[in-house]
Amino acid sequence: MGDAIESVQREVRVFRPPASFSARARVKSLDDYCKLFRDAADNPESFWGDVAKEFHWFTPWSKVREWNPPNARWFIGGKTNISHNCLDRHVAGGRRNKAAIITELESGEVQTLTYDQLLREVCRLAHVLKSRGINAGDRVGIYMPNCAEAAIAMLACARIGAPHTVIFGGFSAQAIADRLNDCKAKAVITADGLRRRGRTVDLKNNVDQALTNVPSVEAVIVHRNTGDNTPMKAGRDLWWHEAVEGKPRFIETEAFDAEHPLFLLYTSGTTGKPKGILHTTGGYMVWAAYTARSVFDLREDDVYFCTADVGWITGHSYVVYGILANGATSLIYEGAPTWPDAGRLWSIVERHGVNIFYTAPTAIRTFMRLGDEWVKRHDRSSLRLLGSVGEPINPEAWMWYHRVVGDERCPIVDTWWQTETGGIMISPLPGGTPTKPGSATLPLPGVAADVVDEHNRPVPPGKGGRLVIREPWPGMLRGIYGDPERFKNTYFPSGGIYVTGDAAHRDADGYIWVLGRMDDVVNVSGHRLGTAEIESALVSHPSVAEAAVVARPDALTGQALVAFVTPRGNATAGEELRRELGKHVTREIGKLAVPADIRFTNALPKTRSGKIMRRLLRDIACGNASVGDTTTLEDYSVLQKLRESEE
Repeated sequence: MGDAIESVQREVRVFRPPASFSARARVKSLDDYCKLFRDAADNPESFWGDVAKEFHWFTPWSKVREWNPPNARWFIGGKTNISHNCLDRHVAGGRRNKAAIITELESGEVQTLTYDQLLREVCRLAHVLKSRGINAGDRVGIYMPNCAEAAIAMLACARIGAPHTVIFGGFSAQAIADRLNDCKAKAVITADGLRRRGRTVDLKNNVDQALTNVPSVEAVIVHRNTGDNTPMKAGRDLWWHEAVEGKPRFIETEAFDAEHPLFLLYTSGTTGKPKGILHTTGGYMVWAAYTARSVFDLREDDVYFCTADVGWITGHSYVVYGILANGATSLIYEGAPTWPDAGRLWSIVERHGVNIFYTAPTAIRTFMRLGDEWVKRHDRSSLRLLGSVGEPINPEAWMWYHRVVGDERCPIVDTWWQTETGGIMISPLPGGTPTKPGSATLPLPGVAADVVDEHNRPVPPGKGGRLVIREPWPGMLRGIYGDPERFKNTYFPSGGIYVTGDAAHRDADGYIWVLGRMDDVVNVSGHRLGTAEIESALVSHPSVAEAAVVARPDALTGQALVAFVTPRGNATAGEELRRELGKHVTREIGKLAVPADIRFTNALPKTRSGKIMRRLLRDIACGNASVGDTTTLEDYSVLQKLRESEE
């Protein structure tokens, strides 16, 4: 790795949990957190065994964990079913008539399923899958809108032991085919279409195009979502509503080994095909439920709203499995967050009495740019907790979220985790952890996070390094599907230490500040800098809505910083603003962090989950053609406009 990464961000503001929140919280103080952390570190088998006992096991485990790096096994010998723990357990335990999923469609239509109703629908679809020859171990692709039926499909697959791979509804036919072929899917569950900004996206047509190159798929089940005319292929395709008609409302839960594959979720590769991240049943179930309950401090009467799509890991863990395993109420919204206007999400919060709101920093910055009035015109008094997910949140956005959305009374849980980790790893516990804008704070009990140099030695406070996890945890990935060597080389190149790929530093209080991907660390005149901190400085200027910083080769300094900046609506892009931003970065950080080139753009290239694709910006900054996987890019026209501006 070379020299240590320098941390240039300085944040001194500290926000303690409101006393009224702490009084009712599961973890009420920092001392409580420290005790839990020590208990988990000193005796992990006892700690995780106690957590796992809260769930239903058809056969108890004989051993909590087995660790032969890079391969882990958890709850060895135990047999369970996550669908049973998300549904049957609650129906039998008094939550039969409690709302499990509330769905608001983009049209405004609202649908509510109680735990009993959700169980019935899952069982009926499970019968359909079995009738089409789908058995335990067969892979099923799910390509759906963000709706309750997507969750039903996931839970039905889990009930019969058919590992699912959910493919985000914005992906192209080629991206669908790549994922289905990699896992050799036997069936696909999809819909006629989805609604987005008042338009209809034809999902079934994308599936039909994809399946011309996917010989393994034998059945396609189609949910009627938009009602549009949809061609059906005889013998292969069947309508969901017709297929479930007359099917029994119950099917016995099948017991599966704790290490039985639960799902594959594909992450984008930088130079080739996507990676199929494998998660298994028992460990993932325990981890998703434990982290959801701990981080969101879930209560019986909460209405929880996560804006993520079920096609991403956030949707898996904190829209479906982790939330339902706790018997909570999960709200799902189908459409765009600013449709028909920028008040849509806050209207949802008001109308449904949302208590917990979890979204991405990109969305937060978007709402900042659109103006406070869209938030303030809606009653948000029901909110008691806010969360952020997906990338580091800059302090300016954190403060806006705290002040405008939370009215300075809601704790913020800034969470760090990955598709590979299965669930949240670093986050405040909202009743006990003082927070600092921009820091994910402390590892959860059971997480052995560290910041190290190239020799895996801890770096001193204030110095940057690689973020790693030193001990296994129940929700960790079990491999890359079909590629054990890539799994080992990517995540465990040093043996038993999980390499996250992120850069970070620890401050004097032990708080972890994630600096971005190691690929985004730049070396300017011998100074190794995390670009997230420079981006944060740029966004703190009142004329800047968003910023992304990358590096290009430079003969004098080794690398030169290039900033792509989206101005706020009332700001004038030009040389005057460029000079002002240089002065602003100098004041905030120092001259070493001033970009050599500041380029203004109306939009940045992002994935469909809202992450900025800095790899593509590096290509543009260096004058290179884009290579590797670009299937997650939301709007190709953004990339094209950036390229044209260089010509």
